[in-house]
Amino acid sequence: MTRLLIVDDEALVRAGLKMILESDGELEVVAEADDGADAAAMVTKHRPDVVLMDIRMPRLDGLAATRAVQALPDPPKVVVLTTFDLDDYVFRALQAGASGFLLKDTPPRELVQAIKVVAAGDAMLSPAVTRRLIGHYAKDSRADRRRVGQERVSKLTEREREVLVEVGSGLPNADIGKKLFMSEATVKAHVSRLLVKLAATNRVQAAIIAYEAGLLTDD
Repeated sequence: MTRLLIVDDEALVRAGLKMILESDGELEVVAEADDGADAAAMVTKHRPDVVLMDIRMPRLDGLAATRAVQALPDPPKVVVLTTFDLDDYVFRALQAGASGFLLKDTPPRELVQAIKVVAAGDAMLSPAVTRRLIGHYAKDSRADRRRVGQERVSKLTEREREVLVEVGSGLPNADIGKKLFMSEATVKAHVSRLLVKLAATNRVQAAIIAYEAGLLTDD
């Protein structure tokens, strides 16, 4: 059973999300919070596997709350919830350590599947969304970002670079393995090593670095 914490200032949204998620039978909402200020304490108390984090809240927004949660020992995955798919807060939250984002109007079946994928530590963003996301994020200061990105990527082996490109394209481990003729376990090992070398918290941050280094395009 995957344990969830929902952080959203709208009671109706929390109730709707809980109903959708728990209807699956494999997801359990163990706690709710109506503001980001309570998120870290709720994580410490209830130890969820995944936190669904609203981005705009009155006292402490999802960005600051995500940072607080990720600063905890053995933090859970954080998925940002937003009404707008190009909300600048989303990109800053990803940089703060969130594992991805979902629109609040995501269809129930897709919402449940996305939460399961995140809980398993795999990629949750589709290739199309990933490219839009990292492309939007990396528009500013592109020359400086390119230099820094290339320096970070230079630490990787050639095989790790190949895996990084596929991670940056939004592919899960199983699909990367098929494409690069490796077992899923080998792909997972490569991903773990490249995250350490890149000092990236998660696959989304690794995708951003791949884009900044010029390994991907935003076409």
